[in-house]
Amino acid sequence: MAKTGPNELLASVDHYFDRAAQFARITPDLVAQVKAVNSVYRFQFPVRQRDGRIRVVSAWRVQHSHHRLPVKGGIRYSPDVNEDEVMGLAALMTYKCAVVDVPFGGAKGGVQIDPHTLDVEQLERVTRRYTAELVKKNFIGPGVDVPAPDYGTGEREMSWIADTYAALNPGSLDAFACVTGKPTSQNGIHGRREATGRGLFFAVREACSQPDDMKRLGLAVGLSDKRVIVQGLGNVGYHAAKFCREGGAVLVGIAEREGAIYSPAGLNEDEVLAHRKATGTILDFPGATNLVRANEALEAECDILIPAALENQITDENAPRIRAKIVLEGANGPTTPEGEAILLHKGILVIPDLYANAGGVTVSYFEWLKNLAHIKFGRLEKRNAQASARRMLQAVEWASGTTFTDRQRADLMPELDEETIVNSGLEETMISAYHDLLATKRRDARIPDLRTAAFINAIEKVGRAYLDLGVFP
Repeated sequence: MAKTGPNELLASVDHYFDRAAQFARITPDLVAQVKAVNSVYRFQFPVRQRDGRIRVVSAWRVQHSHHRLPVKGGIRYSPDVNEDEVMGLAALMTYKCAVVDVPFGGAKGGVQIDPHTLDVEQLERVTRRYTAELVKKNFIGPGVDVPAPDYGTGEREMSWIADTYAALNPGSLDAFACVTGKPTSQNGIHGRREATGRGLFFAVREACSQPDDMKRLGLAVGLSDKRVIVQGLGNVGYHAAKFCREGGAVLVGIAEREGAIYSPAGLNEDEVLAHRKATGTILDFPGATNLVRANEALEAECDILIPAALENQITDENAPRIRAKIVLEGANGPTTPEGEAILLHKGILVIPDLYANAGGVTVSYFEWLKNLAHIKFGRLEKRNAQASARRMLQAVEWASGTTFTDRQRADLMPELDEETIVNSGLEETMISAYHDLLATKRRDARIPDLRTAAFINAIEKVGRAYLDLGVFP
């Protein structure tokens, strides 16, 4: 097997795809169509800097699959981003959407800048110009291509994109559906910011509820008291740590760019973030031990390891030293094929990125639907649902001769606000998709792991969609 270098994400994705394709129940010509990258838009544009000089910025937008429209995928700002990486990430988006039954094709964008070296005005210029270039070629739009945040971007950049698109498409009723991950004040949706981390929590909680798998790993059923290490305390890593800790797990380790800390007694992610804000580093956190190397946290003793930073973090070099029982992939492509082979040989359960970090695109789908419908989730049904629940409680009180306390009434009455509905939909999506993976894995003893099962599911769903479109008469 060829080594996977830092810029070879596409090769890694293709490796996993080819391994799964042999088990897919579709024809070879359909398999080839599913794998093919449909469109690559490579361009450069000038941006005037504060000192008057012109900077030429390289950028990409890749649309991997048009079996569903619009296509969907984040925009990455990184000095190291390149065309192969964007193509690999776009392919992952196609397969990820298929795994969780979100009706989008896959896409991805990349801008070759370091956002940490630019001020807000420069970032806004880059973002708006990038959006304008996409508009020129019809590579963005509510029914065409809908970007979202990725590494180096966030709600602020998404609001600039939405505003630029609306300005260039005056009178477009659905303009704000051109991008997701927007602030709630700009037609975003409650729960989107936490969605990827919350989805990771739902995924690992469901995995830990499987008695046979936990017995094989020598772990008790359930998430309670499981020791968790998180690599990356950004949006994804922070929320994954938070929800796992609140769900009963113990956060024992955190790794960031500047180093890593470890505490068997447990850490609180909010306290660590407060310490980092005050001191500029997570190191020297009270009660925790500093680890010599940031990546040493990956190798520390734990039950659940969550790599939630960048790709290629677990390789054939460090995989032999990893002592986790479960690897929950929060980042895209954090494990190389060589590293994964070692993890599987050691009996480690790998919950693949293809499924595990799909919470973000799932809730992005809900945001897109909200923008198209022009109505907040829960607005129509909230009062009616609460009135129905109130009548039901009154009937139970009358029949049983008991009276509920105010606290009990509050617990039994449905909230049905937007965030509650969104989180419920995300939970159902992640649970259902996990059992689909288990069912696929069990249908053939030769299917070695959940990643292969996820790719099989994706290949078959996308292939059948192309067939139903009449692409192959």
